[in-house]
Amino acid sequence: MKRVYVNEEWCLGCHLCEYNCAYANSGIDDMVKALKGRQIFPRVHIEGNDGINYAVSCRHCKDPLCVKSCIAGAISINDGVIRIDKNKCVGCLTCVLVCPYGAVAAGPTGVAQKCELCLSNSCGEPACAKGCPNNAIVFEER
Repeated sequence: MKRVYVNEEWCLGCHLCEYNCAYANSGIDDMVKALKGRQIFPRVHIEGNDGINYAVSCRHCKDPLCVKSCIAGAISINDGVIRIDKNKCVGCLTCVLVCPYGAVAAGPTGVAQKCELCLSNSCGEPACAKGCPNNAIVFEER
């Protein structure tokens, strides 16, 4: 199965992956209308220090703690992809606490959100990888 991988030696720390992710998952057709003057809620986050930057996103673990810890049963695995049903999520954010990678965060409505490989939108491949100018984020099978 294809996954998102990060080549941190190529990451410029430009945050374009965050903007592309937020736009792709906004449900709005115009990037300016979707992002300008608003707080963005990307499902990928750039971290770094000492000149080394890297993107943090869900690794779609084989034995995920987030799924085990979800008290509402809102997190499930479908074909190797971990998804959150925002209609079931009660916003307790236990999944945020247990994720060892820091890949789950609160979304704009307070429910949990994470990378779902852009399967819910029309990108075809993760928007973070598609929009990375330096190929620091790739979507491939390894």
